Amino acid sequence: MFRSYLRLLLFTFGLLAGIQVPGLVKDYSQRVEAHLFESREALDGFKQTAERFFNGDLQALLRHYRSSDDPVFNSDANSIESLMIRNQLLENEWQALQGPWAERTWHVLVQADPQLRDETLNGYSYQILLVPEAVGWGVGAGFVLAFVVESLLLGVGWLILGGRRRVVKESWR
Repeated sequence: MFRSYLRLLLFTFGLLAGIQVPGLVKDYSQRVEAHLFESREALDGFKQTAERFFNGDLQALLRHYRSSDDPVFNSDANSIESLMIRNQLLENEWQALQGPWAERTWHVLVQADPQLRDETLNGYSYQILLVPEAVGWGVGAGFVLAFVVESLLLGVGWLILGGRRRVVKESWR
């Protein structure tokens, strides 16, 4: 009887944890998108200058700033380069989040930018989404967690008992 309750408890815990995955992916995607728009906006003025004087080549604008003897221009070159690097990182993250749901999920869980992932986790509030992918993740995670833990416990019990089976007498109630 205890084993049935344990199995049910593990399944429920896995279900609730699995349901969080699509919400986390969605929150991460929204955070990346917001930062990307902000990054594009920050680079917009420099892009306009590059359009006007360097045929739209931001790298040429950056080289021009770096070649100047003026320390203000050199400092601005560092700022522009930081904005360009950040923008490229966010563009790459955004592209990674445009694939199928399995790729997006894998990216967020394993390959996400650590700073953005931490920011997302710090701002994440648990939610129960009733969409098919959340239900699928929940049921799958619940089943896997219950199966793995029960298998481990049975394996440990088998090792402790030395492979002997315990005989349980059935009682008629």
